[in-house]
Amino acid sequence: MSKLKKLRKVLVIHGPNLNMLGKREPAIYGKTTLNEINKKLKNTGKNLEIAVDTFQSNHEGEIVEKIQDAMGKCQGIIINPAAYTHTSIAIRDALLLLDIPIIEIHLSNIYKREPFVLCKYLWPFLPASLFMVILTSVPSITLCPDKGN
Repeated sequence: MSKLKKLRKVLVIHGPNLNMLGKREPAIYGKTTLNEINKKLKNTGKNLEIAVDTFQSNHEGEIVEKIQDAMGKCQGIIINPAAYTHTSIAIRDALLLLDIPIIEIHLSNIYKREPFVLCKYLWPFLPASLFMVILTSVPSITLCPDKGN
């Protein structure tokens, strides 16, 4: 009798304006679209036997609800809160509810951006915070939750 292997699940959350990737400031964010990034993430997840659920919203409350809904359903979250990185205590509080690995990610080098970008509500409690200058590297780095059971 073969055991059914339980598929691990990672939720990837994209914050405001990321639906405009490929059009919005391509000199900073590149020409890769959000759909292309999501496709790469899902394909990489499939190769690693990890279900990847992607979500994008321009609305803070929708992001909070998606995080809350992940309780007990996901084994990890990768989040690019975008502008909410500097402004959302609500998203921070929602993430604090979870007892799973959470990785904050950015698509530009935040150290070369405007000074207000360095004000971060999430960094103090997250185990990892990354920025990606080359979008094609995102899937190979971010989809590595605990390889244990």
